[in-house]
Amino acid sequence: MELRELGRSGLKVSPVCLGGNVFGWTADEPASFAVLDAFTGAGGNFIDTADVYSTWVPGHKGGESETVLGRWLKARGNRDKVILATKVGSDMGGGRKGLKADYIARAVEDSLKRLQTDYIDLYQSHRDDLETPQEETLEAYGRLIKAGKVRAIGASNFTPERLAAALALSARHGLPRYESLQPEYNLYERAGYEAALEPLCEKEKVGVIGYFGLASGFLTGKYRSEADLGKSARGEDIGQYFNPRGFRILSALDQVAAETKATPAQVAVAWLIARPSVTAPIVSATKVEQCRDLIAAMRLRLAPAQVEALNRASAP
Repeated sequence: MELRELGRSGLKVSPVCLGGNVFGWTADEPASFAVLDAFTGAGGNFIDTADVYSTWVPGHKGGESETVLGRWLKARGNRDKVILATKVGSDMGGGRKGLKADYIARAVEDSLKRLQTDYIDLYQSHRDDLETPQEETLEAYGRLIKAGKVRAIGASNFTPERLAAALALSARHGLPRYESLQPEYNLYERAGYEAALEPLCEKEKVGVIGYFGLASGFLTGKYRSEADLGKSARGEDIGQYFNPRGFRILSALDQVAAETKATPAQVAVAWLIARPSVTAPIVSATKVEQCRDLIAAMRLRLAPAQVEALNRASAP
């Protein structure tokens, strides 16, 4: 399995990151364990979660995904073989949110306990906190790195301006720098990343691990009419892609999939992997069959003409 360096962190990661948002939600613990076993068994080593997963589910308080992942790590005894990423900052309820130093110090201990580990490979600011000076946040991360509780830090959902400001602060004051960015990015959602974030990340050598790599499942090709929207818990999100451009993208995916004897999902992920600025797209799977798509995508090489056909069909 080809491994890629994440920014300048020294972390070596597989070209696909397994998204943990579904663990303890649409994938129960046995299903989550099966997906994790399949992914790592095929050479994948990069797993992303967050403390806030899955507060949106009735009866959940947050930390459900980290808890499942921690149980799996303990059961398999493979912590040293996994690059583990989680996040802090999203609203957990009860005032638990933001990027203030004291909150980060408490939140990291909660995540470490749930994950049943003494260190996190990549700790990410899940959402920007405009009320907290970025210097305070970066200093807090610096203390965690010095204590050996965190190896590298990343940012998620940051604007180009705020990410650039954070990188400049790090350089100016010798603080840890964000080694990765987690933006929404896929064949359908391109403009928000490509316009200003992509040039910045390329210039500053920041790794990119975009989320929603399959556009909530739309790019798998299994949603092609209103009647298909009931196929999953996330179906209600997919209707937004039902427009001429969305169907043009599906048509291009079908064509390349036929040429490569792959599935549309494999092609959509392979397109992301082929993007020079992307380190590893984040894609979730609730079943082993879905995980096999991710594994196949890591080995699929698209021809330049195929990449260009997908670029044209999905042009913003």
